[in-house]
Order: sequence, then C-alpha cells, then structure tokens
Amino acid sequence: MTAEASRRLGFGAFLSPLHPLGEDPTLTMWRDLELIEWLDQLGYEEFWVGEHHSAGWGVIPSPELFIAAAAERTRHINLGTGVISLPYHHPYMVAARAVQLDHQTRGRFLLGVGAGSLPSDMHQLGVAPAETRQRTAEALETVLHLLRSEEPLTVDRGWYRLRDARLQLRPWSRGGVPVALSSATSPFSMRLAGQHGITPLSFGAPRPGSGPSDLREQWRHLEEAAEAHGRTPDRSEWRVTLPLHVAETREEAFRQVLDGWLRYRNEYWADTLGLPVALSPGDARKALESTVDNLGAIIGSVDDAIAAIQQVQEVTGGFGRLLVNVQDWASHEQVKRSFELLARYVAPRFTGAVRGLEASQAWTAERSQEFLGAAFAAQQKAIEDSGSVRVGG
Repeated sequence: MTAEASRRLGFGAFLSPLHPLGEDPTLTMWRDLELIEWLDQLGYEEFWVGEHHSAGWGVIPSPELFIAAAAERTRHINLGTGVISLPYHHPYMVAARAVQLDHQTRGRFLLGVGAGSLPSDMHQLGVAPAETRQRTAEALETVLHLLRSEEPLTVDRGWYRLRDARLQLRPWSRGGVPVALSSATSPFSMRLAGQHGITPLSFGAPRPGSGPSDLREQWRHLEEAAEAHGRTPDRSEWRVTLPLHVAETREEAFRQVLDGWLRYRNEYWADTLGLPVALSPGDARKALESTVDNLGAIIGSVDDAIAAIQQVQEVTGGFGRLLVNVQDWASHEQVKRSFELLARYVAPRFTGAVRGLEASQAWTAERSQEFLGAAFAAQQKAIEDSGSVRVGG
C-alpha cells in the first residue's frame, strides 16, 4: 500500500462498554459521556457504543438511549451503536429507532448491528446460540428493507412477524442511515456485509488464548461475497477496532496499562466468562508484549503508535477507519491523555493534516539562503536610501 493511501485513515473510538466491578455504574456512564465530549473537541470522527445485559462488566443495555444523550453534548462527532444485537430485538423497532436518531442527530447516527457475543445474554433472552446467525441474517434483511424502501413488507420468520409494515418516518439523511455489521473471527458477518453492500466493522483484537486475528482473510471473505452479488467493496469504508494506548514513552505506556490489562484478562475473560486464560502478575508483562508484537493491541509512544498503525495497514491491505477500543486499563485521565496524543501527533500522519505544512516548511528551508539574501539586500538598500534622504535634507 502506498504512503499516500496510508494517510487517508480516519480515527474514532469503540466502547463495548466494559468497566471493572466496584465502581458506581451511574458514574461510569457519566464518565463515558464526558469522554465522548472530549473526543468531539479533539476532532475524532466517530464514537460507537455497545449493548450488554449480563456478566456485570457491561453497564449500558440501550446504546440508543446513551447516544441520544451524547448527541446533546456534542457537535461534530458521529455516534454509532456498537452494536445492536439483532437476535435480541424486533427488526422493525431497530429500524424505527435508527431513523429517529438520524433525525435527532441531524445525520450523525450510525447503525451498527451484530449477532451478539455473550451466551449469558442469549440464555436470559431465550435465544439459542445456534440460532443467532440465522436470526441476524433474517433481521438484517428486514432492517435494510425498512430503511431503504417504502414498499410495505409482510414477513413471518417465526420469531418475528410484520404485516404491511413500512416506516412512516423516513431517514433525515439523504443517503439513508449508514449501516455497519460487526465481525470477529468467523466469515459469516463479513460475507453477509459483502452480500448487502454494508460497512464491515472488524474486531482486530483476538480473544485471549487464541491466535492473532487474520484481518486480511476477513476482507477476502467480504470481497468474495460482494463480487458474487455484483458489488464492489470499498476498503475506505472498512472499520477496524483495536485497543490503543499512547504515552510519552513506551515504558510509561506499558506501566499505565499493565495492571488494568491483567485485571481485564483475569477477572472478565477468566473469572466471569470462564476461559482458561488467567495469568500471574509475573507473567503479565511478557504476555502483553506478545499481544502488542502480534498487533492485538497498540501500546507505546507516539512513534510506536505510528509504526504499529502502518504495520496494521500493510498486514490488512488497507482500511478506512481505526476505532480505538476503549478499555479501563489505565486511569480516566491517562486515557484522555492518550486520545489527545493520538489526535495531535499520530492521526495527522495518516489523515494528511500536516502534509501541506510539511511541504511548505521544506520548500521554505530549501530556499532559505535565497530568501535571506534578498531580505538582507533589501534591508541594506533601505538603510542607504534612508541615509541619502537625510543628507539631501
């Protein structure tokens, strides 16, 4: 991939949201809202908010309500559901709420959908894990019809029914409500996104205990499905999420996140979800470094982050948005500082924001002696002219 192409990368954030047990859940919501305001001020393009109903760590059951509040606090940043789990909802309500948020945000809303990830959520809602993919495909087809067409729809899927259904409120955005489909490791979601011509949202961080994510292979699945349905996929619309933390030095970045990363792995993935991935504190640093080396997370200085993002671009073949997976690995202030460093010093290397300034500086430097000489000559002439005027007077 060319250096020019690598500059065309947009930046945003993805909040699952997962917060360690022990903190007041009301305050975590307010803290997350404050973070969105900060990212809006820093010029980030997107912020995505997820949906969880069990396991203790996920405190937002309705990302739509959260986004409605965030929209009133922000001016520019786009706000997306990351994601609505389609098997849990009637697709008519998903589409209707999306259109309402499209109006309330004046076009800043992004509808992110997926199959759901927590078996405990599925159990409580009476959804068998084996049914989630079929339900996702069925619901997505219905949601897209309702968003894109005014033709009445009658359908009976067993788990939901519609009779002569259409949305009376049409999208505010002229191009319609943007839709994204999340994907982890299986090819299912990428193929479905390719089939329907919607944005893929890929999780680049592998589940603890598994190998590195093969994002290039994910794109291949989407490309094959898109071509089979007469579509041409656009890499600039592809979003990839990764944990990222930047500090003044690599050592400081690791120091800030290490304890939080270990707690997340042990208390969430091992103790809560039951994966055999618990680590001792003595093994944590080496394991985290291995994760970073395998591009499962980006942690380090500004230069480290620039190099790692370039490497991810090369490994994947190129994508259009990097979404920072927001984690409570560091303190709230350190997380805000990380986003500031990313916006000020890392992102401009990929957005092209400093390209004109760098070209102007280089052009001026190359001609500096010529300009200095001309300025000195003009100054000398002015002095001489001034002297002759005084004598003549």
